[in-house]
Parts: sequence; structure tokens; C-alpha cells
Amino acid sequence: MELIDGIEWRVSRGQVPYEAALAEMEARAAAVRDGTAPELVWLLEHPPLFTAGTSADPAELFNPMGFPVFEAGRGGRYTYHGPGQRIGYVVLDLERRGKDIRRFVHCLEGWMIDALADLGVSAHRADGRIGIWVGEGPTEAKIGALGVRVKRWVTLHGFAINVAPELSHFTGIVPCGISEFGVTSLVEQGKQIGLEGVDAALKRAFLQFLNGLSVPCKVS
Repeated sequence: MELIDGIEWRVSRGQVPYEAALAEMEARAAAVRDGTAPELVWLLEHPPLFTAGTSADPAELFNPMGFPVFEAGRGGRYTYHGPGQRIGYVVLDLERRGKDIRRFVHCLEGWMIDALADLGVSAHRADGRIGIWVGEGPTEAKIGALGVRVKRWVTLHGFAINVAPELSHFTGIVPCGISEFGVTSLVEQGKQIGLEGVDAALKRAFLQFLNGLSVPCKVS
């Protein structure tokens, strides 16, 4: 087990079934709350599927390819997961990290932005739109998504960064309820960076993310 500042850092190779990952994440969150297991950052891939958040609108699910659809229990709407996408599940105890959910989400966004910058991609938040974006004007597109749940002050779920997924799969939904903008990936942005390279960038930016949780940051 690799630990970073007492937090387990886990990377799974191959595709992890969604139901198995969700069950393991729920069990770990309960163990973190009970003090019987360390916090966890888990980096993985899923087979092609859609997840429905608590605000999902059935009218935004088309699914012509017949991918399985799972109730995720997190906030947000419909999201796609599949090969070539780096998913990060983050199970942290906010009771000892500030008890501020808005700050957690803000810092999670910042972690993604910092990791992408490390890889030579300029990404940003967008007012009124969830997710992480690149480009501007008509070329602006989403490169990363996030959705979280907090249970007894322990976080569940996390983020997804599009490394080299099949972008046509996103047409089976209205991603996160946003139809006016497209979806992009590192490969589409001209960055031939594998999952391992993204993992390394996330690890390099991780302590800065943790430090942000312990210091009040300005959240717009």
C-alpha cells in the first residue's frame, strides 16, 4: 500500500466494474468514518457506462449504444465513463479537513486544473457550468467532470479526466446537462499522454490540493 500523507494512493489497471467500485468506495467511506481504514485516492477506468446523479433528467438520456446506466448517488446529472478516461475516487475525512464542502469542490477543481497545466494544457472553471474546460468562445469544450457526495463528512466519488476516450460515446447523454458545448480530451488537444502520465501529474499536484483543504480559499 502506497501512502501519501497518510492517504492510500491506489491505481487499478484494467477496467473496474462500476458496481464493484461503488460498493468498495461505500465500504471504505464507512471505515474511514469509523477510524478503521485510511483515506483513499483511487485512480481507475470503467467499461463504457452512464451514471445518473441525483439531479438526472431522463430526457437527457438517449443511449443508442445500450450502455448500462447506474444510479450513482452523487450530485449532478448524467455522466459517461469509459476506457481512456482517468477516474479519480476521493474518500477523504472532511471532519479533519475543514468541514467545508464548497471548499472541497473548489480545491478538487483546482487539483484537476493544476495537473492539466503540468501536462501543458491550460484549463479553467466556467461560471455557471460544472466541470473543467479548455479553449474559449466557440472552441470551448469540457475536458473534465466532477461529482461528489459527502456522507457523515466523508467524501465519495470525485472526478474524471478525458485522456483518450471514444468521444462519440458522450452523444448518448447530455453530459452534465450542458448541451451548448462539446466534450474534448487530451488526445483531441494534441497531447499524446497515457493514463500513467496523467496519474503522475495528479500525484505531483496532490499535496497542493491537500494544503488547499486546510487553508480557507476564496470561493466565488
